[in-house]
Amino acid sequence: MDDAAAPGRDSAPLPGHQARSGAPLDGTLENLRASAIAVDDDGLIVAVNSAARNLLGREASELVGQDFHDLLHRDRYGHSVPRTRCRVRKALLTGDTRHGDAEWFARGDGTLVRLSWLVTPYTLDPSRTGALVLLYEPPKQSDVDHSDGEHSAALTDLDRLALLAETTTQLTSTLDVDEALNRLAALTVPRLADWAVFDLLTERDEVRRVLVMEHKDGILVERDDLQGPMPPVPAESPMPLSRALRGAASSLAGPATYQGPPDSGIAVEQQRLFTATGMHSAAIAPIRGLRDVLGALTLGRAQRRDAFTPADLPLLEDLTRRAGLALDNARLYQRQRKVAETMQRHLLPQLPVLPGLEMTARYVPAPDASSVGGDWYDAFALAAHAHALAIGDVVGHDLDAAAGMAQVRNMLRAFAWSHPGAAPSAVVTRLDEAVMHIAEAPMATMILAKLTLGDDTLWRLRWTNAGHPPPLLITHDGQARYLDGAHGILLGTGVTRPRPDAVTVLPPRATLLLYTDGLVESPHYSIDHGLDRLRRHAASLAHRPLDSFCDLLLDQVRPEDNDDDVAMIALRTPPAV
Repeated sequence: MDDAAAPGRDSAPLPGHQARSGAPLDGTLENLRASAIAVDDDGLIVAVNSAARNLLGREASELVGQDFHDLLHRDRYGHSVPRTRCRVRKALLTGDTRHGDAEWFARGDGTLVRLSWLVTPYTLDPSRTGALVLLYEPPKQSDVDHSDGEHSAALTDLDRLALLAETTTQLTSTLDVDEALNRLAALTVPRLADWAVFDLLTERDEVRRVLVMEHKDGILVERDDLQGPMPPVPAESPMPLSRALRGAASSLAGPATYQGPPDSGIAVEQQRLFTATGMHSAAIAPIRGLRDVLGALTLGRAQRRDAFTPADLPLLEDLTRRAGLALDNARLYQRQRKVAETMQRHLLPQLPVLPGLEMTARYVPAPDASSVGGDWYDAFALAAHAHALAIGDVVGHDLDAAAGMAQVRNMLRAFAWSHPGAAPSAVVTRLDEAVMHIAEAPMATMILAKLTLGDDTLWRLRWTNAGHPPPLLITHDGQARYLDGAHGILLGTGVTRPRPDAVTVLPPRATLLLYTDGLVESPHYSIDHGLDRLRRHAASLAHRPLDSFCDLLLDQVRPEDNDDDVAMIALRTPPAV
């Protein structure tokens, strides 16, 4: 036990909460050999068993009625842990099952004791709910480091429950397959084994050995040389890995299992695995998803002298069951993301080539949403020396917003193409009418601009603005100004008002930037603050190549707390003739 001096403090029951022992509940807790503390939904201790009293060096009267966190939880220096950083309290408040390793708790004599903990929901009586907190001493390093080959201590029931709780917490907090596998490897090695081997089935039922982890010199080492493609799963093989990959029950294996003539390519690979790793005992279990077998997990022991037994298989199956759910969710997310990315590639257009003009565009999805959204840009030819530029934002940043965006963009192209000589305001007016009656987009903002080359070889921009952030024009000498004219109401409001147009000449070597509000908006600052930052940064980058100009703006201007997608299109005029 690790003890350290800590500031002591007298603990009286909190005002308004009577300290009571709850005799029936105390009797239930006494049946547990582990140190157990029952708390209510407010985190107040309502009952403790004798094991907990002895571990903490406190009488029941010192504990019951007190706030568990305030009374007991400390940092390594004996100071109270801030409530916002207390994982125990978070588990109590959310009603989750959570586990923590080696945290400090205050004993009655003022010393600290380092304990692991497990919190799980608990029914105090028919009318009250709360949580059960189990406290126990973490295993010493010698118990978990088996590099010396000594026999390992068997996991207690509490250890198993804590491992499963931690596995659930770790695997449900990621949607990345590789990260989930690495987390499970770290949870099981060296706690249960010296080696962890993951074989996964692809959507085409091909097998890949995606991860092999070894515990060596106190750290986990990934063995790339043992990873890679595997032979197909044989339909009739009785060998443990083949059976697991077909979804059969978990089983034990050893070098002798694969010593005979191999019945399949997988058996050959297993012979190689046992030879390369020196494993003398292995437990192999299928990883099952909701509908299909996703793969198999092999835990192997080489340095540890004790072999796996049938009693170890239920725990391994519990672990792989949780892994299967996590991998199912991760694969579903990755499939949806792939669909979204494919859809986005088709929705965002290829930019036209304009004589003498540079043009580039960027799209960045919302950080916490699908990879598509309602922000969009477009550029297309209208006539020999006229091109349309557009940028817009449909409310939302998910697949529904992307579908609405596609409708708006396609209708805009149709109207602009059918009336190439029409002013941008006239095209947007027709588009607004169509949005109200045809499109599924609720509301949208946009800018439509017509770019033409004059007889004086200067490019002119004529535009109308439907509730969108204004275009930004940056001259080559670093002067930046917003084109604030031609403002009208956004699309989809049902209000009919005349829409204005504005015209400006684009100087030689000038940069024009159209963008969506995700580049400048922040929940903590005004839109004017964001626009001013964009103007200053854009001016400082006036001499940068256009691609670098856009990339640096995204890096320097986009707010860190931004939760929206961003679209931008930029063009640069040629030097004077």
